Amino acid sequence: MGSRQINSENALLDAKVDELILLFKNGGFDKEHVKAAQIKINSAIDAIDTHQNFEAFKELDNNLDRLDMVTNLELLLTRHPVDSRQSKKYRAQEKAKRAVLIAISVTMVVLGLGMIIMPAPPYFEMFTIFYFTDNDGITLMDVISVLILLTGVYLFLNAVLRKAGS
Repeated sequence: MGSRQINSENALLDAKVDELILLFKNGGFDKEHVKAAQIKINSAIDAIDTHQNFEAFKELDNNLDRLDMVTNLELLLTRHPVDSRQSKKYRAQEKAKRAVLIAISVTMVVLGLGMIIMPAPPYFEMFTIFYFTDNDGITLMDVISVLILLTGVYLFLNAVLRKAGS
């Protein structure tokens, strides 16, 4: 099913392109109309999302044996052709996402530590959850600070320890 469908789609595309070329050769179109058609075609080609090409490969089932995995990979490569330019762009996007996530997590860790270490104004310290002494204890601000700190640590670990293939 897959290989025949792809071949028929490719043949249909080739026929339509040949038909368009023949129409341009035989027709008495002015250059402005042809340029407008060219811009339309180029924008349609540029609109093809290369990110979708890579999303299909993430769905390979790891529970299959090696022969089935190779067959599935071959089918995916025929349906979603990937060149080195697209893969470099995809990898750059993934690295940028990871760098932004690391920057956000480091910012959250610093913010959480700063909230714990620096003295808070009295209106932040008014809700004490657990008293050590009459004048000191764990406040709501401390709990929020620890939650921010732990969220930053989680995001950092998630960004750093993420699998290279994901």
